[in-house]
Amino acid sequence: MSDETPDSLIPYDAIVQEALRAVVGRVLGEIVAGGSELPGNHHFYITFKTHAPGVSIPKTLRERFPDEMTIVLQNKFWDLKVAEDHFGVGLSFNQIPAALVIPYAAITQFVDPAVDFGLQFQATVADMAPTPTEDPDNDSGTQSGEQGAPGGVVADDGSNVVTVDFGRKK
Repeated sequence: MSDETPDSLIPYDAIVQEALRAVVGRVLGEIVAGGSELPGNHHFYITFKTHAPGVSIPKTLRERFPDEMTIVLQNKFWDLKVAEDHFGVGLSFNQIPAALVIPYAAITQFVDPAVDFGLQFQATVADMAPTPTEDPDNDSGTQSGEQGAPGGVVADDGSNVVTVDFGRKK
């Protein structure tokens, strides 16, 4: 009997990633169904690949964040629209309004620090290594300077963070 795990002919990792990304859509859909008001202290950090297929953000943001960007949905957002494979939202960056469209496949992290819940995803685009970015300066109250905060939520301390990382055999 061998200790090696055989290569799967079923793409379990892709199936699980897709299902977990659907959680993000379901949560955002619940917010829209509730009148686009976040209940209680809930707020979301959503990190995504800026050059992933289907991402639509202003050119200035793409230039400032050439790889990955974190947005905060808390106080000042509008026009939250949820579709099966993406969501759209209006946010303000340096007091300049912007419309963003983000496919769920572009999301690499979703965190709700109010309840210590987070999901991390494997990047589904070719540029797997994120590059450091500057503060997005989105006008979301006290949260705008906390771009690095979602990473601080990921811990092995019994929190509700779900990380899915299926190692592939080479």
